[in-house]
Formats: sequence, C-alpha cells, structure tokens
Amino acid sequence: MYFGADYYPEHWVFPFDGTAEEPESRWEQDAQLMAHAGMNVVRMGEFCWGLCEREEGKYDFAWLRRAMDAFAQHGIKIVLSTPTAAPPVWLLQKHPEILPLDENGQPRREGTRRAYCMNSDVYWEYSKKVVRAMAEALGDHPEIVAWQIDNGVGRHNTEYAFNPETKRDWHAWLKAKYETVDLLNERMGLRFWGQVVNKHEEVPMPLPAPAPHNPALITDWRRFSSDTCVAFIRMQADLLREITPKIPTTTTIRPYAVQIDHFDLADAIDFVSMDSDAAVGHKSGENAMTIDIARSLKKNGEAEGFWVMEQKAGNVAWAEANSLVRPGVVRLFSYQLLSRGATGLLYFYWRMPRIGPEKFYGGVLTHDGLAKNRMFTEVMQVGTELQTLQPMLAGTQVQADVAILISHASDWALNQPMRPNKFFSQREHMQLYYSALHDRNILVDFARPTDDLSKYKLVIAPSLHMVAGGEADILRLYVHNGGTLVGTFNTGLVDENNIAATDPPYEMTDMFGLKVVEFDPLPPGEENHITIKGGFPTTGLHSARLWCDIIEPGECQILGTYAQDFYSGKPAVTMNQFGEGRAIYVGTMSSLPFYHDLVTWLRQLCGITPLLRVPDQVEVSMRTRGDYRIYFLLNHHSQQVHVQFFKPVRDCLTGKTISGGYDIPAKDILVVDEQAAPA
Repeated sequence: MYFGADYYPEHWVFPFDGTAEEPESRWEQDAQLMAHAGMNVVRMGEFCWGLCEREEGKYDFAWLRRAMDAFAQHGIKIVLSTPTAAPPVWLLQKHPEILPLDENGQPRREGTRRAYCMNSDVYWEYSKKVVRAMAEALGDHPEIVAWQIDNGVGRHNTEYAFNPETKRDWHAWLKAKYETVDLLNERMGLRFWGQVVNKHEEVPMPLPAPAPHNPALITDWRRFSSDTCVAFIRMQADLLREITPKIPTTTTIRPYAVQIDHFDLADAIDFVSMDSDAAVGHKSGENAMTIDIARSLKKNGEAEGFWVMEQKAGNVAWAEANSLVRPGVVRLFSYQLLSRGATGLLYFYWRMPRIGPEKFYGGVLTHDGLAKNRMFTEVMQVGTELQTLQPMLAGTQVQADVAILISHASDWALNQPMRPNKFFSQREHMQLYYSALHDRNILVDFARPTDDLSKYKLVIAPSLHMVAGGEADILRLYVHNGGTLVGTFNTGLVDENNIAATDPPYEMTDMFGLKVVEFDPLPPGEENHITIKGGFPTTGLHSARLWCDIIEPGECQILGTYAQDFYSGKPAVTMNQFGEGRAIYVGTMSSLPFYHDLVTWLRQLCGITPLLRVPDQVEVSMRTRGDYRIYFLLNHHSQQVHVQFFKPVRDCLTGKTISGGYDIPAKDILVVDEQAAPA
C-alpha cells in the first residue's frame, strides 16, 4: 500500500523557504515530516520542464535528483512525472505553431499549462526529447516506483484543437476508418443538406457554422480527438518502457472531466491513477461512482486496483466559494477510496503553495509549513491506521456482482446541438441507478458494451443511445445464457454510424420483446406517473419525467404502465424471458425512490445479497482475498449511527471483538473482518 503526497520541490527553495545559504534545505524537513506522517511515496516533476530545460537542449535534472535523494533517505519512494503538461515559455515563443487554436482560429496563449496542440509534430519531437532526457538522467534512481505521464491530459478543454496539423491528422483518421469516399459519404450521412465530399480532405473540422454540423461528423470528431490524446500518452509510455522497462507507467484520470475514452486511455498505461476532487458538499454516492469508474478501467487481474494520485487535502481553489473541508471529512474520503480498491493514496497538495494561481488551494500543511495544523494531524492519523491495516489489505480486491455499462461514443453521439431533450443528462441517469445500488450497499463495476459480461448476475445499460451491431450481439448472448439485463429508454436509437434505427432498440427488439414506436421528451416540471402492475413492490407513486418511451409490447410481461396523457395504460416497465435470462426495460426516467424500489426487487430476482445489514446512512464496501473479507463502514452524516452485528466481528484498527451493537461516530469509519487475516 502506497501512502503519500504530491510535492513540488521547485516551490520550496529560497526565498519561499530555506535560506540563502541552503536554498534547498526545506526538502529535508518535508521528507522528515512525511515519514513522521507514515508516508512512503511522493510524486514530483509534472510541471518542471521550464526548470529542467531553461534553454533549448541544456538540461539540468541535478536539482530534481537531489530532491529525490532527500526523500529516498527517509524511505520514501518516488513517482516521477514527465513534464509535458506545461511546456516552457521559450519553446512556445520559438514555435508558436504549437499553441492550440480554438474553434475561432485564435491561439490559446503561453504562460500556463496545457498550452499545446497534441497534433503538433514539433511538440511531439520536443516532448520525446525531454522525456528521453529525463528518463536517461533519472530513470536509474533506485527509489522510482512509477512514471506518471503528463498530467490531466485534455483538461482545460484542450482535448480539441483546430490547428492545420489537426486537420491533417483528422483527414488521415477518416481515411483509415472509411477507405473510400463513397463509404464515408454513406456512413456519415453527408447527403443530408447535400454536404457530400469528393475526397477525404474535403471533410471539415466542426468549426462554427450557421447551422449544426452532421451529428455523425461530430461524433467521429470526438472519437478522433480522444484517439489523439491517447496516442500522445501512448507515445510517452512506449518511450519510457524502452528506456526503463521495469518501471510501470500511469497517467491521471478524472471521470467526466474530459471528452476522452478512459478505457482506451487505460489501455495505454500499466495501471490506472485517478484524481479525486471530493471536497466539501460532495455526495458520497457521486464520489463512489467516479471511484468505481476509475477502478473498473482495468479488470480481470490486469493491474487490478488503482492509485489515487490526487486526493484533495482540503479546500479547492476553483469553486465560487472555496469552503473549508470540515474535520474528519478528508479521512472519511480517504477510507472511501481505500474501501473501493485503491492501492495508492496521495494527497494534493503536501503544502499550500505560496506562489501561482493555486496558492489558496488546501494542503496537508498550511502556508507556514509548521505541521501544527489540523489537516496534518488528520492525515497522520490515516497514515498510522494504514500501517495497521496494510497486512489485511495486501492482495485484496473489490468483487462486484453488478455492472453498469458505459460508452463514451454513445455519450458523444447523444450530446449534440440537436437532440431529443437538452434537459436530459446521461450522467444523471447513470447516477440514479448507481446511487440506488450504492444506497443498498451493492458493489458495482463499470464495463463497456463490448466486455465479457458473463460473471455478472445483473447488468444495467442506462440510455445506451448508440449501439453497434456487435454490441447488441454481446448483450443478447449475455441474456440468452442466463443473465439479467436492465435496458432503458433512449437505447439503440442510432447505430454505430449515428444513423437512426428503424426499429429501436436497435437489434434488440426480440430480446426485450417490444418495440419503441415513439418517445415523448418532457420539459422540467411536466411529469407523467408510473402505475405498477404488481411486478415488484413499491413504496409510493413514482414519477415519469424527462423522457417517456411509447412501447408496443410483443411477448414481454408488463410490469408498469403510464398513468396519464394519450399513452395512459401503455407499458412503461416490462420484462421479457429470452433464452435462459431476462431482459427488463424501463421506458422512462423517474426519481431516486423508484430506483430504490427497483433495486430491492432486482436484488431478490437475481439473488444478490447486501454486504451487511446496516442503516441507510452507512456506506459499506468490501475487499476480498480468497475467503477473507474486510468490510468498511462509513458514516457520512453529522450524527452517530448505530449498527447491529449478528455475529462477532473484529475491529481491524483496535483488534477488539465487537458483538451486537456499535455506534459509529459522526463523520467516522469502522473497519471490520470476521476472522484474522490469513498470512
């Protein structure tokens, strides 16, 4: 288990700390404090290009090695980052063509991070040079445990650029996908408005235009842009593997922060690292979903687990009001990450910086660096506890019986200027299903529609707007072989080329035993209701909002109908037996109580047992190793919560046995197992 912080040695030299005689002396003090806090890893280097190469070709990595040595002397390992996220000013002024052009043709200027176009050959060459120089100068350091490539690729809306090199690569990408112009015109539907092309090079980038661009073009543009970001990371990973083959690679990922296919990005690296922006006001279910998405990017034993390369150690600096994180909350968020499979946890920042745009960003240490503040004490408590838990956590994994399907291409196809309902959010829809499972303490994986789904008792596919024929075949096979699939409205409306299906849900009508003949997008404030026909017990009247599929039933069983409007009495929720399994269809969007009722019924239907029986206020997660199980109980509320154990358990932090009732204090945690951890 790795536990540490993100450190910027370049921030902590004289005159910002240290002395004129010993300008780097603060590094030794920080290394001592980290070791005292139980830390064993530090990340550094991701924004230091301009300091390592002040002039072209004149590299100075000696100061960075001295910083690495200072921490290594205290038993602290190093995650070393390639510095390509922040090109130096001299480079961008010498080669202004590197700067990314926005959709209006204006360059996004130098003087900050991420000021580069990832299609620039010039930038690729300079990036290769600095990465090679860094790896050759520092890659032999014995305490390096990983390379972090770049930082937050695509952030600040830089996954898209409109440079001449981008246009060149865009056309090459189209040629690779569509071998002939006729095929391109046909599959992109360019005969609409007569926008056919005579050669690949005529296809425009989606620049501002009088009317919306073809949605197939926009979807392909987003695919291309994602591939560009992935290629930039893969280029560095390949280079590092060549020079330092024994050091694994990673890059930082934050689900939903950028328009990049994170599964593709994860394929380019050796293990996944996430940024957690959990801070004051965040809901536990929303945090948990982003964690589980990150954990799911590599599964089936392939780099199982994930690192949290940035967990906020206090308030953020980008909100309108950057409120303090209350006592105990950082520890609580830390345990939420650990409970869901994290094998590395680093806090951002180690110390609040005294310079730059983020100088009021929270850190483990405050500006004074004295380590007498409450956050240092709280983080030190986590470090002490992790030393106790380490033997129990070693080799454990999170095993889920349920998967939620996620498709970036489907999201990109839906999120268009002209779409059925601009008030509909795919993320909100997915969150409703996830929250209902989370609130019932059912562990969840996320998977692509092309993944092997056979190990899951239940698969949920919320609004899979775009479905390829091969994806439909995989879902049909899963159900036919005995799986239970929940599909929803806004599924299979278009195929992989963004061409509208004639019989939605595309290539799955027989599996669901129905056909969607119309759909009614509703504005906020207008609602229908669902009348349950006895298929599953409900706790009250449930709304039908934002989207109502009008369903023509075939062989399916009708579980619920609409209560009003011209489609009153028409099916809203159905179930169909298909082969050995079941395909359930929820034709509308409701509110969270409906999904709680649905999950309660599905749990019984699929034989899914909750991890522990606890009050609703308690979040439970579990990590396993063979027959060994370790449970994490998190109380996110401001009052203590009483839990009842029906057989003795061991408090893993104190070693004491708990029998019967136990009170978890407000904003606190309890870690238990049922037996001593095997050696």
